[in-house]
Amino acid sequence: MTPRITLQTLLNIAAVILGAFLFSIGVNQFMIPGNLGDGGVSGLAIIILYAFDISPAISTLVLNGILLVIGFKFLSRRGMYYTIFAVIMMSIFLGITDSFVIQTDEIMLNVIFGGLFLGLGNGLVIRIGATTAGSAILGRIVNKYTDIKIANAILVFDLMVITIGLTVLTIEQVLLTVVAMYINVKVMDFMIEGMNPKKAITIVSQKPEVLGKLINSEIGRGVTMMNGKGFYSREENDILYVVINKSKLTRLKRLIKHYDENAFVVVNDVNSVLGNSIA
Repeated sequence: MTPRITLQTLLNIAAVILGAFLFSIGVNQFMIPGNLGDGGVSGLAIIILYAFDISPAISTLVLNGILLVIGFKFLSRRGMYYTIFAVIMMSIFLGITDSFVIQTDEIMLNVIFGGLFLGLGNGLVIRIGATTAGSAILGRIVNKYTDIKIANAILVFDLMVITIGLTVLTIEQVLLTVVAMYINVKVMDFMIEGMNPKKAITIVSQKPEVLGKLINSEIGRGVTMMNGKGFYSREENDILYVVINKSKLTRLKRLIKHYDENAFVVVNDVNSVLGNSIA
């Protein structure tokens, strides 16, 4: 029986292709023309290019292949398939876009747009559960065993590669590369967490009924009420739990402060939400 290709699978494949293309544009049209470095495998590939004039399309394929062998057990079967596909597409696009030319005399344009395109490319691929291999695989390994975000783990590995870049780059070029990588991580983090990240709010208040109704009517979100008990006081309290868009957080804080200044409020990041309002 032939496996059925779903719409989501097609969208994931399209995301990998677009992500690999954007990543390649960032490397070939902004980082290399600006005599900048990069992090991870692409950074090593750029160092190899500067030192031995070997195309990044070739060196990234070889280096990523080695890392795939090392990190295959840390990726799901689905993630591995997408990652292999991403590595192949990235190498192809690095070869194709090598001849594209974007002329600029302002180095900061290379820094900003290089970091932007790298972050968009990496973010699109990682968002669907794959990686562009390289330090992204190492980032997933660290994330699996620690609470460190994938983007932050990648930044550490990237900085290690950038340090190696001092063998072929000046201090100024390395510092500019660090700025580009910071932009890369922030854009990638934004892409992974979503366009409109959520916040989970836990509220311990003496006026749970009032606040619950106000959150429902004023903020437009359902609220879950849970039973709680103070460890030392042994007093029972009703605890409110609500998930809202980040854009509504300030409004919610003002509402809580207005009706209960003594309320205890905890705000947590939420990367993914399934379903509608909690009632």
